[in-house]
Order: sequence, then C-alpha cells, then structure tokens
Amino acid sequence: MGFRSAFRRSSTHEESITQVAVSTDGERKSELTTEGAAAVEADEKNPELPTEDAQQGVKELEAVTLSWTKGMLIAVFANIWFLYFVNAMQSTINYSLLGFVTSEFESHSLLNVIYIVADAMTAAVYIPTAKVMDVFGRAEGFLVMTVFATLGLVLMAVCNNLPTFCAAYVFYSIGFGGMTYCVDVITADISKLKNRGLAYAFTSSPYIITAFAGPKAAEGFYEDISWRWAFGAFSIIFPIVASPLYFILKANLKKAHQNGLAVREPSGRTLLQSVWFYIKEFDFVGVLVFSAGLTVFLLPFSIASYAPKGWASDYIIAMIVVGFVMLGVFLVWELRFAPTPMFNFSLLTDRTIIGACLLNVNYQISYYCWNNYYTSFLQVVNNLSISEAGYVSNTFDVVSGFLLLGVGFVIRRTGRFKWTLYIAVPLYIFAQGLMIYFRRPNQSVGYLVMCQIFISIGGSVFILVEQVAILAAADHQHVATVLALLNVVGTVGNAAGSTICAAIWTHTFHKALAVRLPELVMPDIELIYEDLAQQLSYPVGSAARLAIQEAYGYSQTRMLAVGTGLMGLCVFWALMIRDIDLRKVAQVKGTVF
Repeated sequence: MGFRSAFRRSSTHEESITQVAVSTDGERKSELTTEGAAAVEADEKNPELPTEDAQQGVKELEAVTLSWTKGMLIAVFANIWFLYFVNAMQSTINYSLLGFVTSEFESHSLLNVIYIVADAMTAAVYIPTAKVMDVFGRAEGFLVMTVFATLGLVLMAVCNNLPTFCAAYVFYSIGFGGMTYCVDVITADISKLKNRGLAYAFTSSPYIITAFAGPKAAEGFYEDISWRWAFGAFSIIFPIVASPLYFILKANLKKAHQNGLAVREPSGRTLLQSVWFYIKEFDFVGVLVFSAGLTVFLLPFSIASYAPKGWASDYIIAMIVVGFVMLGVFLVWELRFAPTPMFNFSLLTDRTIIGACLLNVNYQISYYCWNNYYTSFLQVVNNLSISEAGYVSNTFDVVSGFLLLGVGFVIRRTGRFKWTLYIAVPLYIFAQGLMIYFRRPNQSVGYLVMCQIFISIGGSVFILVEQVAILAAADHQHVATVLALLNVVGTVGNAAGSTICAAIWTHTFHKALAVRLPELVMPDIELIYEDLAQQLSYPVGSAARLAIQEAYGYSQTRMLAVGTGLMGLCVFWALMIRDIDLRKVAQVKGTVF
C-alpha cells in the first residue's frame, strides 16, 4: 500500500482511542473500574467524538483529526518532513563546526562541558513541555520550542565568548530537542500504532540527504564565509519552515470549534490565581531542582582536571555532593510533596515502559562515551577534511534512513517489533567492539565505515523500537507523557555519556601528549590540547602530528572499551520489553495514517 493510499477516515471501533489496561506481564485485565467501563461505553457510542475524559490538549487534537481532510493530513506530514530536513541539516553543520567554534575560544577540551550543561537543562524541559501540550494544546507546545530554537541560533551567530556561546547552545538544545519531541508527539497523534514505526521512519528520512549535504555545507561556511553564518542562516530559515505546522493545527482546531467537536471552558481564575495554578501545574520547583542538581552533579567529571588539586579540590567534592543531594531532594519532592508531579510514576509499573527507558539510556550512554570527539579524530588521525569526516560520522544517518523505512514496513505488516532487538543488540555490541581495534592510527577509513554501518543498523532499530514499544504500552492520554519520559532518560544518558567521555578525555589525552610530543613542540602542549586548528596545523607525517594521532588513539580506544562494556546490559533490557501485537491496540481517532 502506498503512502497516500494508507490514509483513510474510519468510524469503526478499531479507531477508537480507548485502550484496555494492560498488566505488567502483558495480560489484559479482566475487569475495568466503574469509571473506566463508563468511558469505554461512552466512547463506543460516540466513536466520532473526542474522548470525554481525556486531557484538553488530547481532546483538541482528536477534534482536529476528526474534522480535517486527508489533504490536510498529507500537508502536515509533508511539513514535518521539511522540518526534519532543516533540523537535520543544521544539526549536521553544527556537529561538524562545534569543535572549531570552541577552538576559536581556545577551549576545545571543554566541548563536553557544553554538551553536559545543555543536555541536563534539556532533560528537565521535556515533561513540562508535555504538560503544556496536554493542558494548552499541541500547537502551543510546538510554538514555545520553536521560539527557543530560533533564539539559540541567533545568540550563537552573534556570540563573542565561550560563556555566551554555551548559554546560546543551551537555548538551541532546549529548542530543537523540544521541537523534535513535539513533532514526535504530533506524529503519534495522527498515526495508527501499527503504522507508527513507518511514520517515524518517513519523517526521519531527510537524514539520508543531509548526511552528505550537511558536512559539505559546513566546510563551505567555515572556509568561504564564517561559522557564524552557519547559525545565522538557519535562524531565518527555521522559523519560516516551522510556522506552517502551527497554523495548520490552529486553523483546523478553529474548524473543529465551529463544528462543535472542540470546546474549551473558561477557567474562571483571576490573573494571580492563574499564575499560581500554572506554577503548581508545571512543577517549577521540581524542574529547577532537577536541572540544577543534574548539572552540578555531572560537571565535576569534566572540569576536575582544571581544578588546583584535581578530584581532591574542595569545590569538586562539594559539587558532586550537592548535586547528588539535590537529585535526592527532587525524588522526595516528586513522590511526597509536589502538588502536580512532573511525571506519573504509576506508569513505571509496566515492564515494557521500564525496559524501553533502560534500553534508551544505556544506548545513549554507550554512544556518547566516544562520539563527541569523533569528527576531530577523523580529521587529525585519518587526515580527512571537514566534509569527509562528516560523511564518515554521518554513516548512521544514511543507513538508518533506508533501514527504518524497511523495518517500519515490516512492523506494519506483522504488527510485531521485539524480534528486531534480537538482531540489533548483538550486532551493535559486535560492531562497537570492532571499533576498539580500528579506532587508532594507521587503520583504513574503510574499516571505520564498515563498523559505522553495523552500529547504524543496531542503533537505528533501538531508536525506532523504543518509541513504538513505549507508545504501545500507554493509551492516547499518556502519549506525550511517556514520550517525554523516554526523551528525559535519553537526554540524561547523553549527558552521562558525555561526562564519561570528558572524564576519559581529560585524564588520558593530555597525559598521552606529554609522553609522546617531541621536545621541540612541548611548549605548545596546552594550545595543542585546546585547539583543533593547532592540531591540524602540523604537517601529516611529522613527529608532532604522529604524536597527536597516537594520543587520540590512546583516548578513543578507552572510550570505546567503556561504551562496549556498558552495551552488554542492553540484552537484559530488551528481554524486559513485551512483544505487543500492535494490530490489536487502538489508540487514535479520525483521519489518520
């Protein structure tokens, strides 16, 4: 069945939002509560009306899908595709240039610090964003994240020092991470569960193009224009491409209001009452404590080498202790005192949700143990240009773009997804283990590409199956919440992986340089350590360049060894996930894919 012909409008019970509760062992519960039975009965009588007991944002989105046309649905998917294209293009350019940006401020070794701070702040935003989407609406959450992303791009383009760039990158990371999350939620809202893997694969397919176009564009910006315009150009392009999705959703919501499908009752609150209501509703205390605690706990692992006494420095010890205590306070606050907790902890009784989250965080930690310095490694050790290094590192995007379309189609036909993990997990562990041998000087780039292909097959399956599994274990009302949880643990995994990477880098690369550099260039060791351009300035084959290459290999093999060891745990997380038949789970209404 073609993409267009797969869209249809259904008025049968199959498309009802109602999902029977599932126990942790996968068996359907035999009895429903009185309220649940009433909701099921009401939903069966009115399959073409939004679910009455759903949250406002969910009800409004259902009203939209019940009132719009097939053409509008296709327009939304097309706009999402272009959004992913722009996002993939700018993120690929960003990844290729970030090492040079930090080097301009003589802070190449602080690359991981930027990632850690941004990831910690972004992780704290997903669940409040889910609440915005559930309380106010999908379009409103998307708009807020679009503003953050645009602001971050503007600030990165005009910054003149590392602290400003770091702050700008936090806005950028929050915005684009949140925007991608909002689009994932909307994609789930407008697709059947059995087709969701194919829908996600379709919207992610632009990475096939940007994997080649992005690195070449990054090289052009850096050599012919300026890295600042790499961010400035997208601060103009991105909001133009993003705005149609907001207006399509709002226009069709207005149509749903006119048809009587969507109704928003006035709150009756004063301004002060509204402010206090939303402070409690979005759990600002929990957000602040979580983001601050996570950042303070993770940062010492990156900056300990700069402290006067290393790990024995007072402020390093204090940061670790304070961060750990703040995370403990956050858990106590959420479980005992928060008026509206950031997350519904009762969802964690389902082993599929737990397994998907553990698989995601484990995979992200393992991947980011070594990935952040990969393009620098390829340029310094394998003598590749910016664009060539980008092509190799973006192998993942090319392979996953093609593979996921096939995997999504097979899942759509069979309704099963767990079997893919039995292939992906061992293949990924095998490929990352091979990387330990090939990630050193005097190795062919072809072997690195081969390993990247195997890693890409496993990693892309992880990403798709995690989303499908966690959505299959929840009803429509909790789609935004469980996707937020998946993004939170994944982003925390990014930060933890970057922290491990930073700890290994700071404690191995400088020492390896001190041992291997020839005496003639030893006075420049700090500049070499901090500046990628300085590393590349030494001729290929010179004693200094060979010493730097050996230092990279020494650090990279240790990063990969840690990541490979951690990946072994994914075998257990994959076994936790139930093999749910997606064809038997109804979740959405109206004209959907």
